[in-house]
Amino acid sequence: MSRFRKKGKENPRISTASLPDVIFILLFFFMVVTVLREVTIKVEQRLPEATELTKLEKKSLVSTIYMGKPVPPYDQKLGSAPRIQLNDAFASVDDIPAFVESERNSTPEGMRAAMTFSLMVDRETKMGLVSDVKQELRKSDALKINYAAAMKGDE
Repeated sequence: MSRFRKKGKENPRISTASLPDVIFILLFFFMVVTVLREVTIKVEQRLPEATELTKLEKKSLVSTIYMGKPVPPYDQKLGSAPRIQLNDAFASVDDIPAFVESERNSTPEGMRAAMTFSLMVDRETKMGLVSDVKQELRKSDALKINYAAAMKGDE
């Protein structure tokens, strides 16, 4: 009796010639789809120092309200009194409910309860302005408020 040898079937090799094309297409796709939101801070931001800080988990659910004196290009027009900045524009206390509503509308419905409003307040800003902002946030039912601070000794 003779033996029959079965030739092992070899899998054909995968061509890698188109691999760079696929990588560049994916890179281009992610560059187009990714949105980098950068806010230009137009007020002074010397944050108060603290020793016990907690880092926020989901930064996508945090909306920031900046308060402080306008920086040099804007101080000639607006003066040196502390101002409120919402996104990239100066605002008044009366504009906060509309800001809260627009931020809620831009957040998925299931995540709206976890939204946090972070107050980045310059250390020279009077507490009266901060209290007015907090009152407007309460009226708008934005009850999760965070105060931003710098780690003691980081400056």
